[in-house]
Amino acid sequence: MDAALAHLPQSQMRLADLATRKPTTFLLTPTADERRAIADALGITGIKKLRFEGELAPQDRKDWALKAELGATVVQDCVVTLDPVTTRIDEPVTRQYVADIPQIEASEVEMLVDETVEDLPETLDIAQVMIEALSLALPTYPRVAGADLSEAVFTQPGATPMSDDDAKPFAGLGALRESLEKKDK
Repeated sequence: MDAALAHLPQSQMRLADLATRKPTTFLLTPTADERRAIADALGITGIKKLRFEGELAPQDRKDWALKAELGATVVQDCVVTLDPVTTRIDEPVTRQYVADIPQIEASEVEMLVDETVEDLPETLDIAQVMIEALSLALPTYPRVAGADLSEAVFTQPGATPMSDDDAKPFAGLGALRESLEKKDK
């Protein structure tokens, strides 16, 4: 990610330094400049609000579980009109950081059923988890209210535009057959 995102305050957590008997809580609320950098990195127009709050709790002797809430108000371009679309995102985020994930050596590997399980890092970057969760929660095709993708016709000046019906070469055969049958009667 962008260098401006690399060091959000208190986003780096060295797991060996955390308490092993109780959860460690965190709260990230990036500044306006940090939100602008995140929006640029994600290719969106802007982020009005962003909050990532949760806890990192020890599991067994080596493993850790992250449970958090992501709250954001984002602005994206409408896929139809390119007008700004504001969306509110409220998503729960869970991750399991496991020390002993079995490494499979094969040409074809079946994916784990639980996509929230990851290798245990030495240092966990909470900001990167927040940015990844936000990226996954963004609407894929944002649209302003009432925006509809209707038929668009493009052609050179003076030329007859080609319609969707013109692109279907067999569409006229049914009409031709009917006219031939009427002629024969």
